[in-house]
Amino acid sequence: MQETRQNRIARLLQKELASIFQSQTRAIHGVLVSVTRTKVSPDLGICTAYLSIFPSDKAEELLKNITANEKTIRYDLGQRVRNQLRIIPELRFFIDDSLDYIERIDELLKK
Repeated sequence: MQETRQNRIARLLQKELASIFQSQTRAIHGVLVSVTRTKVSPDLGICTAYLSIFPSDKAEELLKNITANEKTIRYDLGQRVRNQLRIIPELRFFIDDSLDYIERIDELLKK
């Protein structure tokens, strides 16, 4: 039962975070930030979001910027889901480099 609730909340947070990043990155041309996966802790207090950033050479810089603006993002998220969640979880962001990993494997297989 608890795991089903965690998954539903994780999907909700993923959708809302994706729309927040989409609206924020419109000003920066040539950069795409997508939320590939979210995990919510069992107590629903911490949300871990994995971000895929294209182009990957700007990933570290953007992740530092996102981490610095974590409180603003959490506030925006709270405004969007305030009717569905009582407590807005603390956000943690990590780079999802699985696409780069897949690309690297493809390059090695072609050789």
